[in-house]
Amino acid sequence: MKKIEAIIRRTKFDDVKDALLEADIEWFSYYDVRGVGKSRQGRIYRGVVYDTSCIERILISIIVRDKNVEKTVSAILKAAKTGEIGDGRIFIIPVEDAYRIRTGEHGDIALYNAEQEEGFE
Repeated sequence: MKKIEAIIRRTKFDDVKDALLEADIEWFSYYDVRGVGKSRQGRIYRGVVYDTSCIERILISIIVRDKNVEKTVSAILKAAKTGEIGDGRIFIIPVEDAYRIRTGEHGDIALYNAEQEEGFE
């Protein structure tokens, strides 16, 4: 199992969410986050200069089976890319084990319902 964390533009969240659902990734968490990057520039909105060194982004956190890593990453890359600086990052982290609290099941099966497991290979 792997944990995939993606930091993306807020404006691309709906596109990424749709791409993940299309790739059969039906469950993930997301958080509003802020980060500091190298780029320092002021933006002017209605005559007021704003410091953009603190960037608002969305962090998506997904635990997937090893066989689903590539299609998950591909879906995020395709949906989140604008080609401009600041599109974000994707991190892949090994996950040792997972437990379903309700049943005590652990391993890959803890990520999906047993009824659904029969259809997944």
